[in-house]
Amino acid sequence: MIDVYDSPIGRIHLYSDNEKLIGLCFDKQDAVTGSDAVIEETKHWLDLYFGGKIPDFLPPLEMTGTPFQRRVMEIAASIPYGEVMSYGEIADIIAKEKGIRKMSAQAVGQAVGRCLISILLPCHRVIGKSGRLVGYGDEGLYRKVYLLELEKKVKESLC
Repeated sequence: MIDVYDSPIGRIHLYSDNEKLIGLCFDKQDAVTGSDAVIEETKHWLDLYFGGKIPDFLPPLEMTGTPFQRRVMEIAASIPYGEVMSYGEIADIIAKEKGIRKMSAQAVGQAVGRCLISILLPCHRVIGKSGRLVGYGDEGLYRKVYLLELEKKVKESLC
């Protein structure tokens, strides 16, 4: 199934296999084929998120990619709401897990760039060295900035 969600930062196409969300991306031209329970749950999650609430659930997701890419996305998914982690920090975690001295931050960046489910898998929370905002591929850096600012504002309002 393919459906569209109109967000404050552009149209988002939602892709489902009727059991799990398999894709979420901006500005695609795919024909809408309808909705299903997974897409409706994802739209509800997005309504909460863009409405300034912290969703306490995730729709069922299908993480694809190599084992390395999936591990990078698992680490990205563990970054708390409103916080960030650098590509290098993720590389250090993976290097430690593998028992190797060093892992490439660039390889982590490439894995993050291949994420098919943006926002829900918060690749926007992964930043460059020294806090630089880089990446976010075809999604557009202005969207990454919007998402991080939204989360910061919501988190500050809770304190």
